Amino acid sequence: MLQSDPVFAIAILLGAALIGGIIAHRLKQPVILGYLIIGAIVGPHSLGIVGDVEIVKALAAIGVTLLMFTLGLEISISQLKEVGKVGLWGGILQIAVTFIGGMALGVFLFHWALPQSALFGLIISLSSTAVCMKILMERGEISSVHGRIMLAILILQDVSVVIMMVILPVLDGVTGNLPMAVMISTGKGFLFVIAATVIGRWLIPWLLGSVGGTRTRELFLLTILVVCLAAAIGTQIAGLSVVFGAFIIGLVIRDTRFMHEALAEITPLRDIFSTLFFVSLGMLLDPYFLLAHWQMVLAVVAIIIGLKALVVSGVIKLFGFSTRIAVLAGAGLFQISEFGFVLAQSGLDRGFITDDFYHLIISAAILTMLITPVSVNVVSRSFTFFGSRFSGRAVLATSINPADPVAADPVKLSPVVIAGYGSVGEGIARGLEDAEIPFLVIELDPGRLAEAKRFDYDCIYGDACNLNVLSRADMKNTRILVITYPDVIAVETTVKNALKLNPNLKILARVHSDAEAEKLKKLGVFELISPEYEASFRFIKRILNLQGIETDRRRRILGQYRDFNIN
Repeated sequence: MLQSDPVFAIAILLGAALIGGIIAHRLKQPVILGYLIIGAIVGPHSLGIVGDVEIVKALAAIGVTLLMFTLGLEISISQLKEVGKVGLWGGILQIAVTFIGGMALGVFLFHWALPQSALFGLIISLSSTAVCMKILMERGEISSVHGRIMLAILILQDVSVVIMMVILPVLDGVTGNLPMAVMISTGKGFLFVIAATVIGRWLIPWLLGSVGGTRTRELFLLTILVVCLAAAIGTQIAGLSVVFGAFIIGLVIRDTRFMHEALAEITPLRDIFSTLFFVSLGMLLDPYFLLAHWQMVLAVVAIIIGLKALVVSGVIKLFGFSTRIAVLAGAGLFQISEFGFVLAQSGLDRGFITDDFYHLIISAAILTMLITPVSVNVVSRSFTFFGSRFSGRAVLATSINPADPVAADPVKLSPVVIAGYGSVGEGIARGLEDAEIPFLVIELDPGRLAEAKRFDYDCIYGDACNLNVLSRADMKNTRILVITYPDVIAVETTVKNALKLNPNLKILARVHSDAEAEKLKKLGVFELISPEYEASFRFIKRILNLQGIETDRRRRILGQYRDFNIN
C-alpha cells in the first residue's frame, strides 16, 4: 500500500508541511505551529494518510541531530561562558525544583503512584531545544541575553537526559549500583569531549582541507554530514545522548577555518530534516484521546506551564537578571522536551505507567509546544506595550539592583550612551575610548557588566528598556544613544522611552530587516545599522578596488548603492 511506502510518506509529509507552514506564515504565526498541526491531521490517529511512521521518525532523528550540530557551529564557547553561572547552576536548580514540584503535584493532586509521579517530574523538568532554537532563529534572538540563557539551560538539560536514563530503572525497582552507573556515564561524557577536542584540532581540519581541495561541494557536504552523524552515533554507542555528540562536534568545527562553509552547506539539509521532525511530533498526537480526556489534559498543561514558567523565571531572577529577561525565558522554556517522549516510552516499556498516562504526556507535550511560540510573541509585545506606558512603575522597576556597586555610584555625564555590552558594544566602547570620547555603558548581564568594569568603563547595571535606568543615565543631557542588541522588541521599547526623556536625542540602532527598519524609522531613530548591509557594502568596495575602478567612478557607484539601500 502507498501509505506504508517510505517515499510516499516523505512526499506527503513534506507537501503537508509546506501547506501548514504557508498557512501559519500567512496568519503571522511561527511555522512550527503549522508543522505540528498538519502532522496531527495527516498522522495515523487522524486521517491516517501516513501509516508507517518509523522511517519518518528516523529522518526526524537526523533533523534533531543536524539542528544541534548547527547550534554548536553558531554558538561560541565564549557566548556560553557569558551566561555560565545561570546556565550551569541555574539549569541544575531549575531541573531539581521542577522535578520535585512535578512529583509532589503528581502524588498529592493527581493521586498517581510514586513511580508515575517521579517520571512526570523528570519529563516536565526538560524543555525542547528544537522548538526553542527554531523560535529564537525565526525571531533573530539567538544572540540576545535571554536567548543565550535559554540555550545554556537547554544544553544542560540535554546532557542531564543521560543521567535520567541511567536512573530510570530505579522507578520500577531495578536499582543496581546507581552511583557507579552515574559516574560511568559522566566519565563517558568527559572522555567524549576530550576525544572530540583532540580529533577536532588535528584530524577534522586535515580531512576537511583534503576534501575542500577537490573543490567539489557535494564531497564537502557529505564529509560534514558524515562527521556529524559519526559523532552522534559515537555518543549513542557509549550510552549518551545523540544530540550531545552532535553539539560538541559542532563546537569543535566552529574553531576551524571551515566553520562558515560548513554552516552554509549544512543549513538547507537541517531545515528539511527538522521540518520532518516537527511534523513527526504532531503525528504522535491522538485527537480522540484529547477529546475524551480534554479536562485532564488542559489541567496538566496549565500546571506544567505555570510551574515551569514560575521556576525558570524565578531562577533567572535569582541570578540578578531583569524581570523582562526572566519572564521572556520563562515564556520560552515551559514546553515539554522531545526527550520527554523517550522517557515516557521507556516508562511504558517497563510497565510502570499506563497507556492513558503515556497519551496524556504526549498530548500535554504537543500542546505546550504549540502554545510556546504564541506565548513568546505575547510576552514580548506585552513588555513593549506596558514598557512604553508604565516604565517608571513597578512592572519594570526591578532592572536596577541597589546593592550593585555600579548602580550605587554617581553616574558621570557622557555625550554617548551604549545600550548593551555584547561583542558589538564592546567594539564601540574601545573605539570611543581610543577617540577619547566619554561614554556610558548600560548592561543587564552581570557577567558582561563585570567585563566592562574590568576596563574601568562608566557603567549602569540595568535594562535599557526601563525608563528608570535611562533616567539614571541622564538621557536629557546625552547627545547620542547607541542600541547594540538585536532584539527588535527591546529596541523599540528603548527608543520610545529614550525619546520621552530627550526628543532631540540621536539614536543609532541595529536592524536586520526592512520591516524592522520601517518601524524604527517611524519611531524616530536617527540612523539604522544593518550588519548584513555593511558587510555587503565593504565587499563591493573591496571588489571595486581590486578591479582597478577609477576613484570618481568608484565613489559614484558606492554612493548610488548606499542611496538605493537607504531609500
